[in-house]
Amino acid sequence: MMRRARGFTLLEVLLVVGIVALAATLAAGIVSGGFRGMELRSTAKELAANLRYTRARAISTGQPQQFTIDPDAHAWTAPNGRDGEIPSRLAIEFTGAREVEPVQGQGAIRFFPDGAATGGRIRLSLDEAAWDVDVAWLTGEVSLSRAEPGDE
Repeated sequence: MMRRARGFTLLEVLLVVGIVALAATLAAGIVSGGFRGMELRSTAKELAANLRYTRARAISTGQPQQFTIDPDAHAWTAPNGRDGEIPSRLAIEFTGAREVEPVQGQGAIRFFPDGAATGGRIRLSLDEAAWDVDVAWLTGEVSLSRAEPGDE
């Protein structure tokens, strides 16, 4: 008489792993403010990374470099053909030096070979959440922080 081996089939194991993965993804979305909140934060991180790249490029080449942002077009550009789009559902506010504006309505932050910058702030917001990407004018340091949409 043959005995059937006890255990789980591959299909049962895969089904359980899939359910656990789905539950973990949903829990992470709820804990971090939802998927839209994750999109807001990841866009702010992308902008901060490209501002840091622009600063590093100015230092390494010994030439001023410029990062531009067009809030109306939801687009940005950085040196070496880097560019990107900001999701249209995010609100964008730019505060910076008018002297380096490429055209009216667009903003720019210029970085110098010593690491300094013209400074500025990019605020991304969605509903009640907001993130600020700040560039210090003296040091050119780029920082990312959570903000309230009504704060200035």
